[in-house]
Amino acid sequence: MTETSEPTRQVAILEFLKEHTTASIGAISEAFHVSEMTIRRDLQKLADAGHIIRIPRGARIERWQGMERSFVERLQKMSPAKNRIGEVAAALVQDGESVVLDSGTTTLYIARRLRTRRNVVVFTFSIAVLEELATADSVRVELTGGVYRASSHDLIGHAVGQYLASICADYVIFGAAAVSLSRGVMVHDPDAQREMLQAGKKRVLVVDSSKIGAEATYRLCGVEECDLILTDSSIRPQDLARLRQMTTVQIVDDTEI
Repeated sequence: MTETSEPTRQVAILEFLKEHTTASIGAISEAFHVSEMTIRRDLQKLADAGHIIRIPRGARIERWQGMERSFVERLQKMSPAKNRIGEVAAALVQDGESVVLDSGTTTLYIARRLRTRRNVVVFTFSIAVLEELATADSVRVELTGGVYRASSHDLIGHAVGQYLASICADYVIFGAAAVSLSRGVMVHDPDAQREMLQAGKKRVLVVDSSKIGAEATYRLCGVEECDLILTDSSIRPQDLARLRQMTTVQIVDDTEI
């Protein structure tokens, strides 16, 4: 296989991964006759676009079976807005600080932006976040204990809550299934880790606008318990006005997406 231009090569790499499902950086580099550094850049661009999942020393295609497919579908929904929200949220975390990252899909975009931070500690029960940051040399990832759940590619159980109760990070950044203007921040997950909310000094909720004004099954916390809400510019003006009566809301500039 001869060397190709960057866009063409990335398309070819995607096809290569579709055929092999998982491949190491070395194997892809050998197949395309380019350096491993070039392949790392290509894989990061494909991951940022939501086409692949980065794993330690390689990548895999999002060809998950059974319940795992639901995580991939959520990852792709509203992905441009989530990507921009993730960029703005990651910018809150400075070098030398610590952050608890939830297992939602929006927080995976945050993890991707944290790769370049120095001396940052990330506490998480998300396997997807762990995989994303595994090769980031200056980021330390501390994974909670727990039982693996394929549907959300994360850990659940009493061990998660015990671990989270023992730490105090600079930030807790978390997602939600819905933000009800009357009932608060809501989730569909009966195993949602409420201990997470007490594990940091500042609580930042990251949600795309499609979830605001909706309701889910379980109440996670009140809107007023969030120190900051990050969302995109498609939020309805009346919803934005109501939320700003309860807490600080920042609209990301998604014109740059």
